Amino acid sequence: MEYYKYLRQYVGHKPIILPGSVVIIINENNEVLLQKRHDGSWGLPGGLMDLGESFEEVAKREVFEETGLIVENLKLLNVFSGSKYYLKVSNGDELYSVTAVYYTKDVSGEMKIDYSESEKMQYFSTNDLPEQITDEYREFIEEYINV
Repeated sequence: MEYYKYLRQYVGHKPIILPGSVVIIINENNEVLLQKRHDGSWGLPGGLMDLGESFEEVAKREVFEETGLIVENLKLLNVFSGSKYYLKVSNGDELYSVTAVYYTKDVSGEMKIDYSESEKMQYFSTNDLPEQITDEYREFIEEYINV
């Protein structure tokens, strides 16, 4: 069972802190890989930490699960946290996310979309991101651009 689901058995919908990681994957054209989710929004591949994992392990596992790609030589961009990252999801669960954002150009493997998590994967120019990208992901990418 995923750790956050285990916690929810005890705390219900009350706010919890959820650590996770995302990866800004850059191709040879300096474009960023985004995934289109079932709600129509675009974001970066990544997810939540399980017990015993490091942020980097989360990043690599989640990217592989969601895209089929293997990422290496991850560089930590920043860790984003605080009241700005409070979220109340549609089922009433409340959370504060703590997100380690990595970036890399070291990618191998063949893209295989996990359709239970995404509708589509596509590379975008950082100057032409889709309008439906969430604010937090846009912020992460903008910080990457300024590195």
